[in-house]
Amino acid sequence: MKISVLIPTFNNLSYLKLCINSLEKYSFFNNHEIIVHVNDGSDGTLNFIKEKNIKYTHSNTNIGLCSAINKCAKEASHNYLLYAHDDMFFLPKWDFYLSEVVNKINTKLFYLSSIQICPNDPSKDGEINDIKKNFGTDYKNFDEKNLIINHDKYSFHDLQGSHWAPHLIHKELWNQVGGYSEEFNPGYGSDPDFNMKLWQIGVRHFQGVNLSRVYHFGSLTTRKNKFIKANPGKKIFLKKWGITVEMFTKCYLRRGEKFDGPLINYPKKNLFYFKELVISKIKMLKLLFIKI
Repeated sequence: MKISVLIPTFNNLSYLKLCINSLEKYSFFNNHEIIVHVNDGSDGTLNFIKEKNIKYTHSNTNIGLCSAINKCAKEASHNYLLYAHDDMFFLPKWDFYLSEVVNKINTKLFYLSSIQICPNDPSKDGEINDIKKNFGTDYKNFDEKNLIINHDKYSFHDLQGSHWAPHLIHKELWNQVGGYSEEFNPGYGSDPDFNMKLWQIGVRHFQGVNLSRVYHFGSLTTRKNKFIKANPGKKIFLKKWGITVEMFTKCYLRRGEKFDGPLINYPKKNLFYFKELVISKIKMLKLLFIKI
């Protein structure tokens, strides 16, 4: 299996080095290509990428995650695209376990992702779908040795609705939906929007693959962007699709539940569904009086 790994980065060299090192050391297949979009790169990132002879795109300023990923994708040579953050450390055979699922389902209509192991750090926003184990909160205290020894010892399960990143998708699907929607730059809300675009063209297989794992320090590039909290990603999503991000992820994707197969075409219309629908309608009405 050949994968083009797409990594946007913004002056985050110490973590990017760890990320690329992990791909080189712990990938089962040795024929992947790495494509990095370098935002700015004045911290030495651009020189590092050139010295490593890694394929890259570059912008003088931070153009946002969505635009950066799209630029990387245009340079991809392989049929499978995997979007990753620059502060993710890939664990042994991450790609092998994804390839097993791809071969088993025998369709291009899928969105797969790896499971994240994250530091149990209450100062950072956490995902309920993460494995909470602390092997270092930053690159300075990162404990690679014990992580490699223990990463596969934690009991977990495949997830319904997938995780956001790192995610694997076929290039044909990527091109069909036009990649990431750049109106979501710097990036907040772009993942559910991308999933919704896949949903609209008939993708129902959204799966977080338990055995494929990465260690994630915590979206450090995103957190460095002082504008991220002001980015109205959820409002853009609501205006675009007519429902909230929460309704889509909970009622349609069933995100975070134990994986039990492809999703059905329509969400179950229970009390929870109608509650979320009412909330969506109320918030939609508010948008009539609030300029995004």
